[in-house]
Order: sequence, then C-alpha cells, then structure tokens
Amino acid sequence: MKNLSGMLKKAQEMQEKMQSMQAEMENQSVEGSSGAGLVNVTLNGKGEMKALSIDPSLFTAEEKEVVEDLILAAHADARSKVEAMQADNMKDLTGGIPMPDGFKMPF
Repeated sequence: MKNLSGMLKKAQEMQEKMQSMQAEMENQSVEGSSGAGLVNVTLNGKGEMKALSIDPSLFTAEEKEVVEDLILAAHADARSKVEAMQADNMKDLTGGIPMPDGFKMPF
C-alpha cells in the first residue's frame, strides 16, 4: 500500500509540472518561414498563430496561389517547431523516459 501512495504522489507532482509547463509554453513562441523568408508565421507553444508577415513583393494578383502556398508552408514549419518544443519539454518532464509513439500532450 505504501507504493500506491508514493505512485499517487508522483502522479500528482507530474500533473502539477505538466500544468506549469503548459502555461509556460503558451508564453513561448516559434517562427516558421517559407519562400526564403518572404513569409513568416509566429505560433505560441500551443500552436496558435500569433503573427503573420508577408513581404510586399508578393502582392500581385498573379502570385495569389504562391502566397497562399507560402503561408501554408510557413505555418507547417512553425507547427513542426512547436511539436519539437513540446517533445523536448515532455522529455524534461518525464526525466527522459520515452513516451509511446503518438503520445500527445493534453492541449
């Protein structure tokens, strides 16, 4: 029974650390770019888009589809960086214990 109480305490500590990490990640940001820096997207640690920057040279009617594709690519770049940041934070939280494939933080 002593082990069960210890496990419950550890689980509660981990939950508290995870909540703290989630709050901290919301304040962090990553930037993704595409088109050699012509389009930049900034996401917070939860993956919410906070800023979008498009170089004025892209604003022509003929380039509409290119701009749309560059925005999607910049967002995907930033999103992959958020996921890497989340994985690093999770590794720190779990003390390096590998998590199962497909495990996602509860955002």
